[in-house]
Amino acid sequence: MTDAPATVETPWPVALLSGKIRGYIERLGMVWVEGEITQWGASGGNVYGKLKDLSEDATVSFTIWSSVRAKLTADFKAGDRVVALVKPNFWVKGGTLTMQAFEMRHVGLGDLLERLERLRKQLASEGLFDASRKKRLPFLPHCIGLITGKDSDAEKDVIRNAQLRWPAVNFRVAHAAVQGDRAVGEVTSAIQRLDADPEVDVIIVARGGGDFQNLLTFSDEGLVRAAAACRTPLVSAIGHEADRPLLDDVADLRASTPTDAAKRVVPDVSDELNRVQQARARLSSRLTGILSSEIDRISQLRSRPALVDPRWIIDSRSEDLTRYVARGAELTGRILERAGATVVELRSQLRALSPQGTLDRGYAIAQLPDGHVLRSADDAPAGTELLLTLASGTVSSTANASVPADSQAAPAVSK
Repeated sequence: MTDAPATVETPWPVALLSGKIRGYIERLGMVWVEGEITQWGASGGNVYGKLKDLSEDATVSFTIWSSVRAKLTADFKAGDRVVALVKPNFWVKGGTLTMQAFEMRHVGLGDLLERLERLRKQLASEGLFDASRKKRLPFLPHCIGLITGKDSDAEKDVIRNAQLRWPAVNFRVAHAAVQGDRAVGEVTSAIQRLDADPEVDVIIVARGGGDFQNLLTFSDEGLVRAAAACRTPLVSAIGHEADRPLLDDVADLRASTPTDAAKRVVPDVSDELNRVQQARARLSSRLTGILSSEIDRISQLRSRPALVDPRWIIDSRSEDLTRYVARGAELTGRILERAGATVVELRSQLRALSPQGTLDRGYAIAQLPDGHVLRSADDAPAGTELLLTLASGTVSSTANASVPADSQAAPAVSK
């Protein structure tokens, strides 16, 4: 019955399920695992702790019996990275899984450095460390985002030194664990939270130094990538010169200590006041020089003869104007005289050509009833009404008979 599949009608007992789970787990045997100790507690000679994966969010419990602990040659504590020989053990009565450790060793420093160097090269090949990506820090940040441990010396150093340099500066502090299994997640979350705050002008990640293993938090790939994606200028102030976490390389500015970060992010008000005074002195000196030069130039202009007695300009221009007016009047008279002579001549010519002149000499103009001028006797047969225009006035007449052109007698007309 134990090998039959479980159904609604024939369910397995809990003990049967637990036994099968224990059997499957025991088949795994002993394995070497690597991780970070996040909990280490001793009780009655035995050790009960937890081992966390180095990159993923995965944790298992482990137990070291007193007999095994007595054989360990090194001391261990929370935060240590270790490799351990463990055997999975499923406790049927409590339904829990734990790892029974038979051997444990610290991970060699050379191995950690090798892994860190591989990650450094990978991130560098992606361009996360390029100088072109570095953002310039604001000259005077109004609000500084500070990520550090709660009530830490680093927090006090940054705030105290920044406010000594510029008392009006404001801080937006985000407390986070800076070591241990919670450090990576909390620091990453704090960076993202402050980066999303529009009032924060610059972010400082500060820690007051520490040993190499504790500083590995700031070389976590996820944390480093979050810092690289940060749009707000970020300053790394881990405070350790010998060991350089990857956060130092990706940050826009690396400060040697939290105090150094405060000095490099916030300008010194006394220095800035001195610069302002120096600038004002240079401006005053420059303006004084310009004004003195212009005063001298105006004095030189006023000393010239044209400005000493300005009336000579009016007198000379008055003489020129009188001369020009006289010359203009003379030329205008000549032009009018010539134009008058021309008019007289043209008037004489016009009078000579005028029909009135012909009429004055005794001639008349005969017009037919339709108004046309009579030019031929044939156009005025007997009885034709004619209109004669004389030198003075007009008369009507009637044609009696036409006379040949070679006849000396004039044609007979009746009035």
